Amino acid sequence: MPTIRPVSDLQNKFADISKTVHESSEPVFLTKNGHGDMVVMSMEAWEEKQFESEVYDKLLEAETEARLSDTRLSHEEVFSTLRRRIKDRISNV
Repeated sequence: MPTIRPVSDLQNKFADISKTVHESSEPVFLTKNGHGDMVVMSMEAWEEKQFESEVYDKLLEAETEARLSDTRLSHEEVFSTLRRRIKDRISNV
């Protein structure tokens, strides 16, 4: 269940809100005059959401490319290419 608090708590009870977002890894929804106004979340939770968003964007891009092309690669072709790229990066570090 989402945590919903008045925006005045941001000033008056900041430490409590900070503790909540860090312990639960969930956002706190703040209201102003009874209506949604903003969302507060920990940096870790925000970074995780950003990462997930980037992954979904890449998957969508891959699905679009797959629809536009008849070229298909086997599992072994994909992973051998990835292994080679990883080795190249590690050796260049």
